[in-house]
Amino acid sequence: MTMKKTSFILLGSIVTVIVAFAPAVNPELEIGKAIPSASVKMMDVSGKEVALNDLKEEKGLLVIFSCNTCPYVKLSEVRIKEVASIAKRNKIGVVLINSNEAQRDDEDSFDEMKKYAKVQAYDFSYVLDKNSQVADAFGATRTPHVFLFDSKGLVYRGAIDDNIKDAKDAKELYLKDALIAVGSGKAVKVNSTKSVGCSIKRLD
Repeated sequence: MTMKKTSFILLGSIVTVIVAFAPAVNPELEIGKAIPSASVKMMDVSGKEVALNDLKEEKGLLVIFSCNTCPYVKLSEVRIKEVASIAKRNKIGVVLINSNEAQRDDEDSFDEMKKYAKVQAYDFSYVLDKNSQVADAFGATRTPHVFLFDSKGLVYRGAIDDNIKDAKDAKELYLKDALIAVGSGKAVKVNSTKSVGCSIKRLD
């Protein structure tokens, strides 16, 4: 057997092992589906345990998978607070979920989450997703990764807008438009876009 052929066999074996031990993540939640893991209790930075069912308001719930560390989250902080304000005005609950389980001993620990939320002056829930179980149920892969539910099910998933790097240059305000539509009882025109950001740091 040649050296080149041996190398390909070894590489194939390594890839097989990596795939076999990759974290199990569901496909991205389908439009129309109900909130998954809605009764799972998560620790909020306020010190209270809450579930997504507890945070849902009259017209729905805005879920954003986020963290303390991702540069794309930091670029989106002003936008996150803006859409949270729009959601509240439209009787839609808001929650940020930190699913970076592989960084709990570092900058995404619960203590660091509390500090980060205080610096950002969050006036909505910011919760710790233990073992990334809620992110897995949603099929969430990025930070930020947005899921908007009305009273019946998922109506929008994906990005906040079409320019993660610069809000001033965004031309399509996907989430803002979806929130206003839900608040007014209208159909969401664009219900799925690609989330752009850092990968959620799951345990192997």
